[in-house]
Amino acid sequence: MNLDKFKLVAVIVASMGTLLATPAHAGKTLDGIKARGQLVCGVNTGLAGFAAANTAGKWSGLDVDVCRALAATVLNDPEKVKYVPLNAQQRFTALQSGEIDILPRNTTFTMTRDASLGLNITVPNYYDGQGFMVTVKSKIKSAKQLKGQTVCVQSGTTTEKNLTDYSKANNLGIKPVVFEKLEAAENAYFTGRCVSYTTDASGLASTRNDKAKDPKEHIILPDLISKEPLGPMVRRGDDEWFAIVKWVMYGLLEAEEYGVTQANVDQMKSSTDPVVQRLLGGGNEDTGKLLGLDKDWLARAVKAIGNYGESFERNVGPKSPLGLPRGMNNLWNKGGLMYAYPVR
Repeated sequence: MNLDKFKLVAVIVASMGTLLATPAHAGKTLDGIKARGQLVCGVNTGLAGFAAANTAGKWSGLDVDVCRALAATVLNDPEKVKYVPLNAQQRFTALQSGEIDILPRNTTFTMTRDASLGLNITVPNYYDGQGFMVTVKSKIKSAKQLKGQTVCVQSGTTTEKNLTDYSKANNLGIKPVVFEKLEAAENAYFTGRCVSYTTDASGLASTRNDKAKDPKEHIILPDLISKEPLGPMVRRGDDEWFAIVKWVMYGLLEAEEYGVTQANVDQMKSSTDPVVQRLLGGGNEDTGKLLGLDKDWLARAVKAIGNYGESFERNVGPKSPLGLPRGMNNLWNKGGLMYAYPVR
């Protein structure tokens, strides 16, 4: 290579390095959030453990924690969230139209939803599968025993399609009883209109705990008939906001893996572990500039809700009213599927 060509290559490489090191612009969605001083979050109308409001109107749940973590990250206050309750039919339109900034509403990631709705899927915050609930007195022990039976299901969901597919594949002739609203489907089951009620297994546990007169009178069958990776979605066209949502969620997983908790986040800022420094902005590390944020972006999220494991345990884990096992939602190095891209 002659000297002139060598100089040209050196200039190009240097230019690329400069571009890679340039702090990101925040993006139009974040600009709007900051202008109004509030994150607008689309959530379930009421699913205990994931998104539900108490009698005082205070929201809590695994999906709600996504909203709180993001508000802490970008607005420095986890309380600066407006929660918009949405049913299954409303949820995508609300996000597409700009009525909400993000949709963390126990929504399954599918190819159709990713490729045809003008939305981006982000990171799963709960791996689930569709199941069935029946009464103990029905003496039904497996989904295959639902042949010819009525099953309550909500319309406009992957649940409805999965039920049809499962029935056809196994020649069961299941009779779906379809309802637009979740509450209507639940009530129909509990009043005996259907032999079974089907939705994600986590939703069944929530419904049994929250709506049954006596939860012990109902069992969730062991059969899971689908894969249901649930997580937040955002609009396409704003890569900066998409990146922020993804990396806050990855950061909460990485925080759990490296022992950063709600209680110790401040003292962990002085850690000499390079990974922890990148997570919390310790030393000379500043990963926030790559997202158009400051160096304490993730520390604020962890301080608001804890790491992913803490959020899981508080909202849906074995010691919560839902009592769900960690299972597939454990970290990758503990036998689960939760695997964060490296924050570096």
